[in-house]
Order: sequence, then C-alpha cells, then structure tokens
Amino acid sequence: MYLFLAFLMVPLIEIGLFIQVGGAIGLWPTLAIVVLTAVLGTTLVRSQGRLALGQMRNSFQTLSDPAEPLAHGAMILFAGALLLTPGFFTDAFGFALLMPPVRIAVYRYISKRVTVAQFQMGSGTVHGSGMPGQGQGQPRSSHNAQPPRQGDIIDGDFEEVRPRKPNQKPSGWVEGPK
Repeated sequence: MYLFLAFLMVPLIEIGLFIQVGGAIGLWPTLAIVVLTAVLGTTLVRSQGRLALGQMRNSFQTLSDPAEPLAHGAMILFAGALLLTPGFFTDAFGFALLMPPVRIAVYRYISKRVTVAQFQMGSGTVHGSGMPGQGQGQPRSSHNAQPPRQGDIIDGDFEEVRPRKPNQKPSGWVEGPK
C-alpha cells in the first residue's frame, strides 16, 4: 500500500513543484536547474561511491562486519537514481542520502528493524537474530545438520614459521628481495 502511495504521490508532487518553480523563475532556468542537479549529483555520487567502496574493501580486509558499508553503498546508488530522475522532490531526497550523517541515521533506523536469520561467510554459517558481527548467534558448519551448542570445541593445527636470518638465502620456492 505504501509503495502504491509513493508511486502516486511522487509524480504529483514533482508536477506541482515544476509548475510552481517554472512560474516563479521561468521555463529555461527551471530546466537548467534540473540538468545542473543531475550533473552535480552524478559527480557527488562518484566521490561518495569511491569512499563507500574503500570502506567496504577495508571491512573485507579486516574481516569486520560489511553490513554498514554495503548499506551505505546501496543508499548512494539509490541517491544516484533519485538525482538522475528529473524533479526537485527526488533531488532533495537524493542529495540528503549523499550526506553521511543522513545515511548513518537511515542505517541505524533500518538495522533496528531488520532481523538477520542466517548469513554465510566462507564455509561456516551463523544463525541468530540481529545484524551479523554483533555477537549474536553461534557459528555452525554448513555440513552439520545439528544446531549449534554452547561450548563447542574448534580443533586446529598450527606450525610456527620462523623469519629468515638477514644473511640466509631464499628457499627456492619464492624469489628473494630484488
């Protein structure tokens, strides 16, 4: 129902705004503003998108929760679509979504209302409620059909690797420093 109202109301609001702004400043300045906001919006989406992509890469490299950088990326993409849509109302929402404080507020609002039932990273699966990485849920192997238990033991092997001495040559498996 809300989606239907949005598809009905947004074009009506845009038409009303075009009539009001066009009547106040004229046709050509109104069209120039629409084109200018599209060009400016595209430039801002690129710069904000690069920042969000960098944050996403950082979260993958540090193996931290990528949910927030992914959400920011999605909001920037949506802002770009709004800015490319001709209109003052959609431009206002598009420019608002390009501001990091607005995106943070939207992310917090949405994350309080979303429950993650399952996510998978690598070969393990985590079940629980809440956003991934917030300590909720227990890891479980995707090959095991049993529910996770408290105090499961994870067995592993390791081998200590000692650094080479400065005068020691490479092993032959890898190239030495050039």
